[in-house]
Amino acid sequence: MKRKILGSAVAAAVAMAPAFTQAATNVSDGAVKLGVLTDMSGTYSDLAGPGTVEATKMAVEDFIAKEKPDFKIEVISADHQNKADISANKAREWFDTQKVDTIVDLVTTSTALAVMKVANEKNRISLISGAGSTPITNEQCNDTTVHWTYDTYSLPVGTAKAVVKQGGKNWYFITADYAFGHSLEKNTSDVVTKSGGKVLGSVRHPFPGSDFSSFLLSAQASGAQVIGLANAGADTINSIKQAKEFGITPKQSLAGLLMFISDVHSLGLEATAGMYLTTGFYWDYNDETRAWSKRYFDKMKRMPTMVQAGNYSSVYHYLKAVKAAGTDEAKAVMAKMREMPVNDFFAKNGKVRADGRMVHDMYLAQVKKPSESKYPWDYYHIREVIKGDDAFIPLAESKCPLVKK
Repeated sequence: MKRKILGSAVAAAVAMAPAFTQAATNVSDGAVKLGVLTDMSGTYSDLAGPGTVEATKMAVEDFIAKEKPDFKIEVISADHQNKADISANKAREWFDTQKVDTIVDLVTTSTALAVMKVANEKNRISLISGAGSTPITNEQCNDTTVHWTYDTYSLPVGTAKAVVKQGGKNWYFITADYAFGHSLEKNTSDVVTKSGGKVLGSVRHPFPGSDFSSFLLSAQASGAQVIGLANAGADTINSIKQAKEFGITPKQSLAGLLMFISDVHSLGLEATAGMYLTTGFYWDYNDETRAWSKRYFDKMKRMPTMVQAGNYSSVYHYLKAVKAAGTDEAKAVMAKMREMPVNDFFAKNGKVRADGRMVHDMYLAQVKKPSESKYPWDYYHIREVIKGDDAFIPLAESKCPLVKK
């Protein structure tokens, strides 16, 4: 696996950082070093991958320009190939030999759970935007991990409630067979039953998948009104394409439980019109989101997903905390991250809780019909703003040992 030093970000940091003063921040090894560990070429590369690396670089460049820190900032990146063992080994290498302070993104739950344990052992920080499973801030939480963008509890709070309310009472799940898929299926099942619906069954597919025919036929045979797709990225895209080929839709409805704008863009509005989804970010929500997203578009020639936007937000907040703490020591930085509210284009009055959950508003979106889309990437109606305290697991129900009750 090739490690890549992002020369432009490093050069910018060195060139723009002012001369150190007597009150210089106490930064270990001469620089704050960020490692972007992500899926650069696989199932999740569109929703995270190179776009997350670019978002990280933008956060560093903006932080240097606006906050004028007295410390250097460096960024490196690597492809974790969606494998936990590769991720854990790369994290140890980065911490032990590359002096990395914080690892960011970590799309895919298995990689996130593996790296956050290594980071905690080394007293380093994990900023997770790409992975979604609730154990990250629940049973397996630790005091140097922050889960930023979304989780499998927050997604069905919007999507499943809306679909059941629209009459989709009977559900069947096609689930990616690993921790993320299991977590998403369980959290969605809970919301469906609490909302008055019924779960008829489920089937699990290997991750990543390519041929979903047998799983779709099982779902078709169930007679369920709604087929819940508890997967993501290319797996979701291929499930939706093959469901149409088999004539499953529109006789049965599909619910994409983790849909990204990159998925909608790939499938097109003809295939996705009317679908509900829950997201932590939409580029066209307000003037602030549009301004940042258009800068991102100029660099990547596509609009950002919530993972990429959330990664920017997490990195910027982390760097502000380093400056405020006067050190890059993990526990001191974590204390500042919890102390300071998150206010940027991604989140308003967001807060990092004791369990590491960054609580912020989520959005229930519905994909527009082709006739409703007026310009490129004009894909969503925002149907509801879900307040952060309603979107994420209440602390009173938390299983995280860091939460005092």
